[in-house]
Amino acid sequence: MERYRVAIVGSGPAGLSAACHAAELGVSHVLLEGAPHCANTIYRYQRGKHVMAEPAVLPLRAPMPFQPGRREEILSAWDQAVNALQAHIRFNATVQSVTGERGDFTLTLADGTSVAAEHVVLAIGVQGNLRKLGRPGEDLPFVQYQLDDPEAYSDETIVVVGAGDAAIENALALARQNRVIIVNKRDEFNRAKDANNQAVLDAIDDDRIGLECFYESTVDRVDALDDDSGYAGQLTLDTKDGKAEIPVHRLIARLGAIPPRAFVESCGVIFPSDEQSAVPEVTSEYESNVSGLYIVGALAGYPLIKQAMNQGYEVIEYIEGREVEPADTPLLREKFAAIPGGDDVPATLAMIQQRVPMLAPITQLQLREFLLDSDIHAPTEGEVIFRYKDYSNSIYSILAGEVEIQPGDPADPKTPRASIPLGQGQFFGEMSLISGRRRSATVVAGRDCIVIESSRRSLLTLMYSVEAVRRVVEESFLLRAIQSQIAPGCSADDLSELVGSATVEKFAAGDTVFREGEPGDCLQLIRRGSVTISREIGGREIVLAYVPAGQYVGEMALVSDSPRSATVRAAVATETVRLEGDAFKRLMEQHPDVRRRVQQVYKERLTEDMDMANRTQAGNIISFLVEQGIGEATDVLLIDESLCIRCDYCERACASTHGGVSRLNREAGPTFANVHVPTSCRHCEHPHCMKECPPDAIHRNPNGEVYIDDTCIGCGNCEKNCPYGVIRMGTETKRQPSLWTWLLTGLGPEPGSELKPRKKESDRKKAVKCDMCKDLDGGPACVRACPTGAAMRISPEAFFNMVSEDD
Repeated sequence: MERYRVAIVGSGPAGLSAACHAAELGVSHVLLEGAPHCANTIYRYQRGKHVMAEPAVLPLRAPMPFQPGRREEILSAWDQAVNALQAHIRFNATVQSVTGERGDFTLTLADGTSVAAEHVVLAIGVQGNLRKLGRPGEDLPFVQYQLDDPEAYSDETIVVVGAGDAAIENALALARQNRVIIVNKRDEFNRAKDANNQAVLDAIDDDRIGLECFYESTVDRVDALDDDSGYAGQLTLDTKDGKAEIPVHRLIARLGAIPPRAFVESCGVIFPSDEQSAVPEVTSEYESNVSGLYIVGALAGYPLIKQAMNQGYEVIEYIEGREVEPADTPLLREKFAAIPGGDDVPATLAMIQQRVPMLAPITQLQLREFLLDSDIHAPTEGEVIFRYKDYSNSIYSILAGEVEIQPGDPADPKTPRASIPLGQGQFFGEMSLISGRRRSATVVAGRDCIVIESSRRSLLTLMYSVEAVRRVVEESFLLRAIQSQIAPGCSADDLSELVGSATVEKFAAGDTVFREGEPGDCLQLIRRGSVTISREIGGREIVLAYVPAGQYVGEMALVSDSPRSATVRAAVATETVRLEGDAFKRLMEQHPDVRRRVQQVYKERLTEDMDMANRTQAGNIISFLVEQGIGEATDVLLIDESLCIRCDYCERACASTHGGVSRLNREAGPTFANVHVPTSCRHCEHPHCMKECPPDAIHRNPNGEVYIDDTCIGCGNCEKNCPYGVIRMGTETKRQPSLWTWLLTGLGPEPGSELKPRKKESDRKKAVKCDMCKDLDGGPACVRACPTGAAMRISPEAFFNMVSEDD
């Protein structure tokens, strides 16, 4: 039997790097590869695929070259390095079992031979277990889960399901000679590398490329077609707007892969959970629970090529007994500067994972990646971390000390005054992350407070890849939403039954949440989107109220033990938390304060509904505005036509303060009764314009203003994606006089007129939209310039309340 110091299984980037470094050091080794060539996963990439070298901030340690380039160039360079270093590789050597421990391992191969080794490095990746659709029709002949050569297909309609790098790269390659449709279950490509994200957004926007995208959509089923259409089958999607049917020639699902768990477990390696996405736990030196057996690369949860290559280099160093600092350690040490003892990165990582349960389910390698995209703060006692009504969507984990959550509007006498203390290990900010709404509380730092602020993108990536993290965040949202809206005085133990009964339901715009006359069997807490409440009066349905995210509906039937008194419909794409009626009633029985609070809301709504039932015009106005999409707005410009004198000072003021390009069109837009909705940005909860901005030029201020910065490249994606036509491409000029100068002197061109730039100002047009004059004191110029008070910028809730109270 052949004996080696190190046996490496798998010749991907990590395995090749380990073998080449072992050869470089003269360490006895063998690299066992089941395929007849190196790097089988990359070998099976589509032809001509561009391979990126990320993260760019990390240095490369492997003794093999790696620069961004075409698949063929990468493989050729690696083959040359392997030959130059004389790495010992055995091809067509599939490992069937690994037994033993440090110093005495036996690897049995498929051909019946065995190899002995003192140490084993598993670098087998996860590509052998591709995820399937999990829907009817997933195994039909035209459904595939791999793409080898995109040039083999032309003039077809092809659907690519997935939003990761592989899906994007397949779609881009196929779109050169086919009509390609991407199905993305989220509203952005947040799992993709930045370069891929930009490339796919550019392609979707380019009319010359046959690439489309269904956002917030999932596969319902796939059916074969047996007709004369020429298509192989039909794909049915669940979209945010309802069902969509797409005839296709081919469907390619790129949904990632599941670790080869059975083989890994047969080696004695333990997984931290039963979830399909779980990866083995390893130490900072990549050693598994089996002494002497190391795991590197994608199987350890680090799929990026450069990271895997660094790990291959480092694992040989560790086996040889040498200390080597991981390549990302200097970056993490800088991040940890606010933490006492943060210069000891391994100890700090262990401490973070021990103190923050949300991060406990992830591997140390995943933790390092997550923290590289986070910031650590040490606020002083009493410092405000964020305020009620702020617009931000970071999530915070408490590493030390405590914070105080002060729920609701401090100026509202109805707001509960009881603060909620949170201590070490807990987290906050998830409600705005999920709902897209302003902060629902003010959070103040306590003594010796240290918090980790993590970006929305990095947390969503973690939630989608680690089920346990998603579950923790979701359960926390449910608990705090119930505490803040329904039961502020109840503990987590008091609410355990109610939280345990909760389920998340999704509704497309216009869907019925429940109908008038139905039994009242649940309460619906709105966690994203908004709903309308309506009742049939005089043979037609009249809207009585509008309810945004963060509130609840359905309590009236539960309190009165009577059928539903109204119909509730989703105003926009909406998610609710369904709380079962029996569990809710038991909570009210056990906690009289909860019953009194709900009964008070019940009485107020009953009075409001009776009042609105007598004022159908107000209900018609609410219904009209909801039909215009105001339900997803956070701030909307409305004009009272009974007061407007058509002076256009609003447009002129806007142009005057924005380089000659007005952000609104007063005449455009629908009108109902005296309410006019001009074409102007609504600053949506989940802005459509942000979804496909290649340079990430669109941002949201803490006060809620959605604005475009100077990095805009003029691609037009935001203009295309905005469903309300409020974004235009324009060129600013410094020659525009102020509104006040024009009004007083009449000199210069009329404000509001778009000026042609001088030749020296011939910059390309950029996207322009309302930013609510965020940099000006006194609020939006359009409102301030209105001489009659006809123009107002207001939140939908505030306006609907005003309409409801207006006689």
